[in-house]
Formats: sequence, structure tokens, C-alpha cells
Amino acid sequence: MRILLPFFDSQIQNAAEEPRVLCIIQDTTSAKTVNERLTLNLPASTTLSKLHEDVAHKAGYVNDTFDLTWANITDMVRKFTDFIDLQNSGFEPGKKNFLQLTDKDGEQPRVVSEESGTADSSGLDDSSQERFIGPLQRDGSACGSGDYSSPSYSYSSILSKSDTGYVGLVNQAMTCYLNSLLQTLYMTPEFRNALYNWEFEESEEDPVTSIPYQLQRLFVLLQTSKKRAIETTDVTRSFGWDSSEAWQQHDVQELCRVMFDALEQKWKQTEQADLINQLYQGKLKDYVRCLECGYESWRIDTYLDIPLVIRPFGASQAYGSVEEALQAFIQPETLDGPNQYFCERCKKKCDARKGLRFLHLPYLLTLQLKRFDFDYTTMHRIKLNDRMVFPEELDMSPFIDVEDEKSPQTESCTDSGAENEGSCHSDQMSNDFSTDDCVDEGICLDSTSSTERALKPKSLLTFELFSVMVHSGSAAGGHYYAYIKSFSDGQWYSFNDQHVSKITQDDIRKTYGGSSGSRGYYSSAFASSTNAYMLIYRLKDLSRNTKFLAVEDFPEHIKSLVQKEKESEEQEKRQREIERNTCKIKLFCMHPVKMMVESKLEVHKDRTLREATEMAYKLMELEGAVSLDCCRLVKYDEFHEYLERSYEGEEDTPMGLLLGGVKSSYMFDLLLETRRPEQVFQPYKPGEVMVKVFIVDLKTETITPPVSVRAYLNQTVTEFKQLIAQATGLSAETMRVVLERCYNDLRLLYVPNKTLKAEGFFRSNKVFVESSELADHQVVFTDSLLWKLLDRHGNTIRLFVLLPEQSPGALTNRTVCQKAGEDTDGPLEGSKGNRKSVEAILEESTEKLKNLSLQQQGSSTSDSQKSPDTSDFEHIESPTQEAHSNSSLCVAADNRGLENRIRATPGSSGGASSDTENPFVCEERSDSEVNNDRSTSSVDSDILSSSHSSDTLCNADSGPIQLANGLDSHSITSSRRSKAHEGKKETWDTAEEDSGTDSEYDDNGKSKAEAQYLYFRAEPFSQDEASWETQKCLVVHVDKRITLAAFKQKLEPYVGVVSSQFKVFRVYANNQEFESVRLNETLSSFSDDNKITIRLGRALKKGEYRVKVYQLMVNEPEPCKFLVDTVFAKGMTVRQSKEELLPQLKEQCKLDLSVDRYFRLRKKTWKNPGTVFLDYHIYEEDISISSNWEVFLEVLNDPEKMKSMSQLAVLTRRWSPATMKLGPFQEVILESSSVDELKEKLSEVSEVPLENVEFAKGRGTFPCDISVLEIHQDLDWNPKVSTLNVWPLYICDDGAVVFYRDSREEPLELSEDERNELMKKESSRLLKTGHRVSYSPRKEKALKIYLDGGPVRDPGQD
Repeated sequence: MRILLPFFDSQIQNAAEEPRVLCIIQDTTSAKTVNERLTLNLPASTTLSKLHEDVAHKAGYVNDTFDLTWANITDMVRKFTDFIDLQNSGFEPGKKNFLQLTDKDGEQPRVVSEESGTADSSGLDDSSQERFIGPLQRDGSACGSGDYSSPSYSYSSILSKSDTGYVGLVNQAMTCYLNSLLQTLYMTPEFRNALYNWEFEESEEDPVTSIPYQLQRLFVLLQTSKKRAIETTDVTRSFGWDSSEAWQQHDVQELCRVMFDALEQKWKQTEQADLINQLYQGKLKDYVRCLECGYESWRIDTYLDIPLVIRPFGASQAYGSVEEALQAFIQPETLDGPNQYFCERCKKKCDARKGLRFLHLPYLLTLQLKRFDFDYTTMHRIKLNDRMVFPEELDMSPFIDVEDEKSPQTESCTDSGAENEGSCHSDQMSNDFSTDDCVDEGICLDSTSSTERALKPKSLLTFELFSVMVHSGSAAGGHYYAYIKSFSDGQWYSFNDQHVSKITQDDIRKTYGGSSGSRGYYSSAFASSTNAYMLIYRLKDLSRNTKFLAVEDFPEHIKSLVQKEKESEEQEKRQREIERNTCKIKLFCMHPVKMMVESKLEVHKDRTLREATEMAYKLMELEGAVSLDCCRLVKYDEFHEYLERSYEGEEDTPMGLLLGGVKSSYMFDLLLETRRPEQVFQPYKPGEVMVKVFIVDLKTETITPPVSVRAYLNQTVTEFKQLIAQATGLSAETMRVVLERCYNDLRLLYVPNKTLKAEGFFRSNKVFVESSELADHQVVFTDSLLWKLLDRHGNTIRLFVLLPEQSPGALTNRTVCQKAGEDTDGPLEGSKGNRKSVEAILEESTEKLKNLSLQQQGSSTSDSQKSPDTSDFEHIESPTQEAHSNSSLCVAADNRGLENRIRATPGSSGGASSDTENPFVCEERSDSEVNNDRSTSSVDSDILSSSHSSDTLCNADSGPIQLANGLDSHSITSSRRSKAHEGKKETWDTAEEDSGTDSEYDDNGKSKAEAQYLYFRAEPFSQDEASWETQKCLVVHVDKRITLAAFKQKLEPYVGVVSSQFKVFRVYANNQEFESVRLNETLSSFSDDNKITIRLGRALKKGEYRVKVYQLMVNEPEPCKFLVDTVFAKGMTVRQSKEELLPQLKEQCKLDLSVDRYFRLRKKTWKNPGTVFLDYHIYEEDISISSNWEVFLEVLNDPEKMKSMSQLAVLTRRWSPATMKLGPFQEVILESSSVDELKEKLSEVSEVPLENVEFAKGRGTFPCDISVLEIHQDLDWNPKVSTLNVWPLYICDDGAVVFYRDSREEPLELSEDERNELMKKESSRLLKTGHRVSYSPRKEKALKIYLDGGPVRDPGQD
């Protein structure tokens, strides 16, 4: 909010002449404000003290609770302490002067609103507080703001009471209308006193759902609370509202009526049962008088408010005042001409006079100014902002007797329509409304003669205004607030949600609305949108006007309630004080069992570090794992994984001092560090940098977990090596140190005297050290074994691969075997146990792969021509030729090299140690366990189209199996890649694909897997053998530079089929799966711990596309049914694709078709049938095709009539108004896009004469369902066009839906019951098909108050 500072005229004149200083202030007191900038453009003569005041006002802080420092001087930060002007204190006029707003003495600045209760501490006078109170007004405007802008409220701003002595109400979201009404009722003495006299019986009702009790509590708080504003959530909860109701704005007059009804229901059988009627209800007479005989028919109506029209319908000018509108309200109208009234006495239609007459005025008179209207030109709801004046004292005597004195003598007759009052005559009036009623309820007018009424003193009919409910905004929404006069002191106040302030008569006059000038038709368009909406007057009668109950006069139950609320408020204040003095900071801990754990530590600022450590120890649940003596709190930077400092010798220092005060957020965190009993904590000093040292063993090609050391940036490389030598025991003379400056950017530190700062060290660093006598030292670093090992380490990622639930083939058991030539670090976990012989394993594996090869050879002639060196496991040597001694090796002759693991340093003699065996674990499974429910391709049937994505969405029939709980969580020091990939958004490949997918094979069927070696190691993700049996999951460590094709080949032994027979799906968030099909791309988009699902099914070759086939059944309730997944190839004709599709349909769908039988393929766009494909069409030439395409298969009853692409196939459906029924779909083939031809075809199929055929295009998705109650009127029948391909039809492709009818048929006449019954049936039918009954814009939610505490929910609803 802009704050205008007071300047004297002379100061303004001088400021215009002198140079100005531009100050840009950065608020560094919290993480939330550090990115914000405050800008002040001040005269150069402004003093520093004035600068502090301006910054305090601008930032919303209390002055002298913060410091300002220079931000543009790097070596010096100078505090501003002198009271001199800006020009003489280093500020440069005409340039940007950068400052920083910082904490003062370790305490955060105090917010103005927190101190607003005491003027001396806040530095704000009353006027400054009132700046934020009342309606916001535009400069120069004659009234309130045209468009209300809701202020942003903070909790701290409602803690201190307004200086007016009144308490505001917090706006929950859009409950300003409720707040305005509640404040008006509270400021009504008669209503408040009556509410206090009602006593709540807790034994009879739940206090939470009792509306009178919650109103009573609210009024007590409004009268006794010390807060600036209080919440209304308890009241709305008693209404049965949930939090969503807070976001629904309603009409304040509607709320008033609904709330009064609810109170009357709650107050039944109590003294307050008739309170609403006594205070607010009036009566009026609705009469019709014959002008010939004087016969009068009438009825009595009650009212709680009088609706006054702002502008009469069709009029160009609005009423100028409330008196004018009241006169129009009771002005009788003459019924003549076609509107004549049938007189019961004359027994004929006669001219008559119809009008309203006030019989009884309420004690509290409510006038609603009907500012919301409907514009029939724009068909939108509008607000009338015309000016309407209302008096502070309203004399109702002119509106009592307005009958024409010259009219014949009136006589009474039976009431024509009164339900409550019944019928009565003039002489019965005095009995119905006795003198007692006049005393109790208001003013009875009809019980006395006209002469007596004329002699009544004017004061008996005078009402004084005490509440104006104002609406600011438009008909679409806005803001309510109330101007209310206190009957205690006669002062007017503005109750604007939580802000209460004094106002004047000028403020009230601004709510008249309108603008200066004449009240023309368009005047409201240029008028203010802030104006009065409801006016409440009280009868001026000294004998009845009461005063508010004083606190000492409260009934006993109210005194008890006051005490209860006072104690609750004191408790809340104490709790708030504790919150204000509590430091809340993020806490981390390397838990011995749970690994890295994160929580939030909440500690009072006066608690010592020792006490805080004990609290953190309990919070992290370390009891039993680590003793308290082995724990300490240190300052920690989570982002850089940097231990900033430890707190030796400060165990008794308060946490408020250590953390720099109580702040909403901190720029650092705390780490609860643990140690073993025999270890000693290392001191962490400010200014040190942390280095994680990874030791590399070239002989075993292993990298050990890191050791943390701390160094200084001014240390040399030589000193740093000595430091590492002390920590690791390695030799500093032969040590090589490699710094990873950023992700996989390796730098050898070889200059002895160079400092760590010059080498690029920062707060947290990672180095790899190696100290051996190998000749690798003499090799250029980028050619060395060390570099290759680190390069492999930096590019290796860990993936979790979920294997298929079943495997094809006749494999009796899958077990463990070793691939020849592979070297590993040792046997894998979970691989121990009973093992079959190597010969048996070979025999089973070879037989399975041969069977798969024979299947492929039978289906593709090109496969039989493959050379032995390019076979896909088709030619595997017999087990007898591969038998070995007890070497625990099983060799499969796959010449692509899948079984030969090439070392990272081919040809290197230094690392040529004997290879250890690396058995791989497979699933043991018998044929009887194979589930054959799925199709042989194991392809999911719900893959959504994605024509430009290498990863295609797949909604699997069963979600991926959840990984075991033993995932290797990466610690803050162990993961090389987790931080590099943290926050990295995984994107789908959107590269254009000209052939649907990359193929693993070239045109000759040869493998395109790259020959160079890339690291790959797989092991079961399991704690034991049994767990592996159930999980069927692999942990794969693989170089992410490997292509997808090579990665699939590496997985072949574990999946059990060749790579062309399974597919790879990447698992994203929410277990969504996307197929990876770009085989030439690498795994660089993958990161650590990504999940992959393997599904069986033939992978695509170049030029092939995966296609989903659905059956189209136009006359079925479910017209779209999924059939199969299949593959279409580029250059294939539609007939060829049909031929390949037929066996699959017969096997999987039991659909026995033949090419010669009538069926077609056609385009599928969402649910809509499209272009019909002819047999001679060629994919990619005549028909565009893309990845994961979808087509319809439609079975025909007759031979195909579509012969050419120039024809148009339209689906037609007859509507019969006489029977209220729709006929079945019939396809019509058009030779052109002519409307006349369409009508001719419709006439042929329906035998309706051509001139009587009317048609309309269907709306929405196929089958374009519409209610039979709406189709006759809602569709655009017989559009005035000559061709189908223009607006509003736009029928340019096959599959459009057209309804037609016979213009001679008249709609069936339905009774109300028949219509309701038909509506129910149609609603049920359309809901089942997922179509809406009719379109309607979003409607406002009805305002309801639930007397039972909440809405009744349908048990069937979720």
C-alpha cells in the first residue's frame, strides 16, 4: 500500500529545485524478502533519521528496529548513525545508491501492525493507523473506489484493538457480506440485548451447531475483546458451512432473510420466539378495487424489508431519492383495456385500481435498494450505480394513505389469495391488529381512521438511519462493508472487515452513488461502483428506544461466558508470545538406520544449545542408536552440503544469540552430527571449506566412501595434499588429487604452489585422490586409467528395472549362470543357495532362445538370411560343445559380444589381474506358474497417442510392483550424482520422428549396437533369495552414455528374450509409464534411482508404427470398444494391414472376419469416427500415420459403398417429434458437399418428401447425444447454407453426425408428470453415456444455513 508522507508546502517547493537521491534498499532480514527491493527517491537534503522513517513506513517495520548498511562498497559496511543529510553522508545524487536493510542486534525488525496497539512503541499516530481503515478511496473521486481491492491481512494486524474501541471481524475469504450484517446486528441495541437474555442449555444442543450461542459468543467478544478483529469461523461452522463457503460471495439481503429464518427455528418455544417479527416484520395490504362499484379484493402480506426499485423497467432515468422510490412502491396502477379485472360484484370485467398500502410499519425498517438488474440487451446481470439520496431521518407519514378520495366507497370481500391471514372485512381490521399489537410490534395504521392518522404527531412515524450497508464493485462481484451509527454517542463508524474507523456525513453522502450531472440512461456507466445497498432505520420513540446492556448488567450466564472467553483469549495471548519467541529452523541428521532425516526444530530463544541438542536428539529418535554424548548441533548448509561451523564452548549460550534472533526463516540449517564413542568431534571454524575426499584404488578399480576434511582457501596444493595424507594415511609424494569442480568436470591439481581458491574450491568440494606406484602417473591425465575410472564413475547411474511378470517359451527353470569373460567385484548378494549344473542351465537357455528364433524365422523371410555373426541368438552352440570343467562359467555363443565384458582399459597391463566371476541372478519359475491371461505381446491396451514423443504414455493394466523398502538411500556424502540431478526436470523427447521410431536393426536386420564398451552391471534388488523371487527387480549400474539399443541387449539374459521381443517403459511420477522407443539415443536423460519397467512384446523396426485398433459400433450404447494393439508399416496398403490384423482379431478378440467380408478401417480422432480408408490406400503416401496411432474397425452390413476419397460418408439419425424418439444411425454416402444432395439422400432413406426434410448438425463428440426434450429447440435446424463445408456446419470429413426430421410433425404434448418422468429417464441415459443433459453456465451456489450442523450428504456419494 502506498503511504503518503506529510510535507509542508515549502518543503515540496524546495524538493523540486534540489537534486534527488535514488535509494534502492534490499531487505535481507528473511529469505522471503531478500529478493524484494524498496525504492525511495528523496531530496538530497533529507536527513538520515528521516531516511530511516521513510524506509520503516515503506517496509512496514517499526523504526529503530533495523539497521541500514551500504551494499555497494565491497570491503566496508558502514552503519548509518549520524543525523546528517544524504548528500553529506556519501550518497550520490542522480545515481543509484544501493543499501541493505539488516537485523539490529540479532533481532528481526518488528512489523508495524505488531506494535500498533501502543503509539509510543510503534511510532505511528492515530491518523497513520486510520490509513488502513475503512473503504479504500481513489484520489479525486467523489465517492468510494470504483473497483474494490481487498487488502492483504496478516494475523499480527488483528492483535491490538482499534482506537475507536470497536472490534472488527476477519474476512475468511469472501465473507465481507456476513461481517457487514453481523456488525449491524451487534450495533442494534434491541437485538443484542434480546440475544444476551437468551440462555444456552448445553444439555439440549451441541454448542458447535447452535447458531444463537455462537452469535452470543461473537457479540461478547466484539464487546469485551482486546483484539483488533476476531474470527467468524465458529459462527459459519454453526451454519453448517465448510471452508468452501468462505469463497462464495452472497447477497447481504439474502443472508439476512436466511439467518432470520434460522434464528426463528432455533428460538422456538423460547422467549425470543417472536423476536424477529417484533423487530423487523411489517404488514401491507395488496388490494384490487373496482372503479365502477367500489368492490375491493385484498390480502395481507408480511415483509421484513421493502425492496425499492432504482430505475423503473424501460425508463431512462432513475428515482432520485428513497422517498421517490417509496412513493412509486405504493403508487396504484390502473387495470384497463386487456388487463381489466373481473369484478365479483359486477360479474364482468371492469377497470380497477391495484396497489399496496402499508398497514403496519416495523420497529426496525429495512430498505433494500435494488441495484442489481438484468440487461435484456446483453443478457447479462448488471449493477445500477445511479444516484439515490436517502435521508438521515425518514418520515413515513406521506406513504400511509394515498387512496383516491373521489373513488367510490370501498367494501371488503373474501381474500383472494392469502394463505396465512385468511379473509376479513374492513370492520374486522381492528380486531386483527389490536392496540396491543401496535405497542409490541410497531405502528398499526389501519386501526384508526384517516382523520386520526392525520392528527398523529409526525414523530410517531419518523425513523432514524443507523446502518448503511455499502457494496463496492459490479454485478459479478465486489466488496461489502457497513457504515453504522452508534446509539451510545451518535458517532458514525466504518466497519470494513477487521478495520473500524470514524467517518463523517461526507462519507455517507458518497454512498448515494451516481455522478454529477443529469441522471441520463447511461449515467450509471460512468458512476462510482461504490454505493448504498441496504438501509436500516429505527423508529424514533423514546419510550421504546433502548440502550445497550453494560457489562455489569449482563445476565449471569453472559458474565460466565465473558470470563470463559477472557481466559481463552489470555491463553491464546500466552501461546502467541511463546510463538514469537520460538526459533523454528530446519534440522538434519545422518541417522544410523534411517540415513538422512529431515525435520524442524522448534526451540525457545532462551533455551541453551545443550537443551536444544537434547530436544533434537529426541526429535530424531536417536535413543538406542547413539548416546546423547555422541551428538552435537552444527551450522549446516544443505544446498552445498557444507558444515559451516561448530559451537565449541557455547553449550550454555541461548539459541536466540547463536541463530541471530527469532526469524520467520533462516538462511542456514542445523545438522545433528553423531560420532562413534571412540571418535572425537572435529571443530569446524568459520572460513573453512569442506572437502569430501574419495580414495581411488586403481588395482581393484574401486572408489571408497568419502572422508571429510576441512581446509582453507589460501592453502596451497602441497599443503592440501599433506592434510589429506594425515587424514587418509596415503603418501603425499605420490598423491594425485583430482577436483570435480562441477558435474563431471575433472581437474588434476598439479601446480604445487597454487592456492585452493585459485583452483576453484568453494564452500563444499569433492576431490578424488590416488597414491600408487603404477606407471599410470606418467600418462597424460586424460589418457590415464585414473581419468577413465573417474569418467566411468561420473557417468554411471543406478536404475531399478522391473522385469516382466511372465516370460514366453518352454523354460522350465530360470536360474543363475555366469557370462564368460565378465569380471565383477565379487559374487552378488542373494545368489547363494541351491544351483543347477552349468550344463542344465545352458541346455534350458539354448532351447528357449532356439524356439524364439524359429518363431521369428517362420514369420519373416529376412531373418533366415542373417549371417552367423549378426544373429540374435538364433544360432547357439549345443550344450555338449560348450561344456566346461568346474569353472562356474556358462558361455552362450552370441557374437555381438553381450557375454564378453571388455575392461575399462583395454590393452592395459597395469590392471590385468585375474577376473573374478560375476554370476547373474534370474527368476526361477515353472511353466505351471505362467499366467496366460495377457496377450502374447503383453502390450497394454491403453497407450495414449504422442506423435512427437520418444516416450509414449502407457496406462498399464497393473501398476509397477512397488520396490522393496531397502532402497539404497544416498547420504549427504555418498552420492556423486544426486545433487547434480536434483530439481532437474525430466522432459520427454519431442524431436520430430519421420519413421515413428528408431530401429534396433538396419534395413538388412543387422544390429546397430555400438562396439565400444560401456559399463554395465546388474544385480538383484533384494535382501535375500525369497525377496528377489517376489520382487523380480534388478538394480542396474550402467554408463548413461549407452544407447537404448545396447542397454536392451545387455538386459536380454535377465528378461529371457532377445531385445527385439521386449519394450522398455520409463516410470515417472505417479507411476505413469512412457515407452522409450528412440533406440539410438543414450540414457543421458535418466538419473540415479529412476525406475524402468520391462514389458514383453515385439519392438518396432524402422518404418513401423504401433497402432491401437478399436471397434466402432454406431448403434450400441458403448460405440467404442478396444480390440488389439498391432503394427502397421510404411508402404503397406490398407488391405495388407487388414490381412495381418485378422489372425490377431480371431485369437485375441474371438472376432472371425475375412478380408472379403464387409469391414473397413477408418480414422479415429478421440471418440469421433473420421476418414474411411480404402483398400488401395498406402500408409505414409495416402494416409498420414504417426506413433501410437488409433483407428476404428467397423463391421458393415452391406458392401462398401465408399469408392473414392472425393465421396463423403455422413452418419444420419432421424428425430421424430411426434413420438419423442430418435432412430438408429444410418450412413449416407454423398458424391459432393451439397446440402441439396444431403436432403435428397435423407428423403430417400426416410421417405419424407424433400420439401419437408429439415436437418441439423450434431454437437459434441460422437455419438452427439442430446436429450429428446431439447433436440427440437436447441439444435440449429435448417441452416441457410448451400454447402456442407461452410459455417455453421463445417462438415469436411467422414463421420459427421446429422439429425433430420419431418417438418410436418408436431412435438408430442406432454403433461407435467410425463415431462418430469421423461426428464429423469433422459438424465439417467445421458449420465451413463457421459454426456451432459444440457449446457448451462456456472450457477451461483445457493445460500443455505443448515440447522442440523451440516448439509445432508447422499450415502452413495464419495
